[in-house]
Amino acid sequence: MVSQILFIAITLAAIALFSYNAKKVIRNIRFGRAVDRSDQPHKRLMTMLKVAFGQTKMFFRPIPAFLHFIVYAGFVIINIEVLEIMIDGIFGTHRVFGGIGILYDVLIGSFEFLALGVWLACVIFLIRRNILKLKRFSGVEMKSWPRSDANYILITEILLMTAFLLLNAADSKLQAMGVGHYTTAGAFPISQFLHNLLPNTEAGLIAIERGCWWFHIIGIFAFLNYLPYSKHFHIIFAFPNTYFSNLEPKGEFTNMQSVTNEVKAMLDPSFTPPEAAAGRFGAKDVNDLTWVNLMNAYTCTECGRCTSVCPANITGKLLSPRKIMMDTRDRMEEVGRSLDKAGKGFDDGKSLIDDYISREEIWACTSCNACTEACPINIDPLAIITDLRRYAVMEESQSPASIGTMLGNIENNGAPWKYSPADRFNWAKED
Repeated sequence: MVSQILFIAITLAAIALFSYNAKKVIRNIRFGRAVDRSDQPHKRLMTMLKVAFGQTKMFFRPIPAFLHFIVYAGFVIINIEVLEIMIDGIFGTHRVFGGIGILYDVLIGSFEFLALGVWLACVIFLIRRNILKLKRFSGVEMKSWPRSDANYILITEILLMTAFLLLNAADSKLQAMGVGHYTTAGAFPISQFLHNLLPNTEAGLIAIERGCWWFHIIGIFAFLNYLPYSKHFHIIFAFPNTYFSNLEPKGEFTNMQSVTNEVKAMLDPSFTPPEAAAGRFGAKDVNDLTWVNLMNAYTCTECGRCTSVCPANITGKLLSPRKIMMDTRDRMEEVGRSLDKAGKGFDDGKSLIDDYISREEIWACTSCNACTEACPINIDPLAIITDLRRYAVMEESQSPASIGTMLGNIENNGAPWKYSPADRFNWAKED
């Protein structure tokens, strides 16, 4: 009874803490402007199933995709075992689903193969990051915490899978010894090979089985509450992020309604633009971005696929689309902490542009959409870059000289070139 009460208390505390932190994250996302992404629900659902559940965009890199799929499948399927652990922990039972017979044997056997696959995949991922040191895992933004974060998660998953297999090994050995509480249930194709590593005494086996059981479930609760502080929040956010992703053709920019109304009024004197509250052109800080942009930032996996295909980054320019997303998330977190301390209306004198993302970064972008195409969960760094540019040009009248020249030519000549429309075909008259 004591262990049951302790288990229930730990479970309630873990759920309460996660709910508290998740509410803060949702609050931070709501800093963003409203945007309607409720159109085409069927297409959105299919996009989510294909991209988030099916992970189709991962397979442009088949080796890491296969390894990631093993970890993903293990995370989803092995967690069925967590349901049994929860029931056993609350009611003091042991392998409560064992009564379903051969199906239970198949399930436990499958879990063990998956656990071994996850263990091996995580070891390979650690080697890729820390020994092979693949280039896309490095960068100015991948220092200190971002670099350690992935290692912490991989090591945690290795420990959890080790505990799971040791738990089964001790359990199956206790079953074979006929210890009363350990009713015969399950097939153990992998953990049976660990028997020789375990003691032969009943007390020793029970200590290992109970220790691994508690380590496994507390580790899962700890992992759950680590997610809001980690890039691995994409485990949860990947699904809404892909559902609410931009379905318009790549490269099609959104028009600002206020500007559209002004143009309509200039072309049609009878048009009366609807009244609207004064707003900012583009984005200076996170509250000027949309809530979808901010959700993108929390969903970023920091995998570096976007940066690895960015032509600006490849040619040595400062821009890194991954850094754009990480900076947006960091700024959002900072605004949230300031709100918690000082309440609404507090101004820390900082902004996303300049304090986090430099002008050199946003103007290095070629707007090619390679980053959005490469992202495995449909994150759109270009949307943030475009809004920061709009603010620089339309609010501050600041842009590189070449951009200013181009805009002046468009205004005066109707095209980016310095020639008047009447002179554009002169090249055809030359001998």
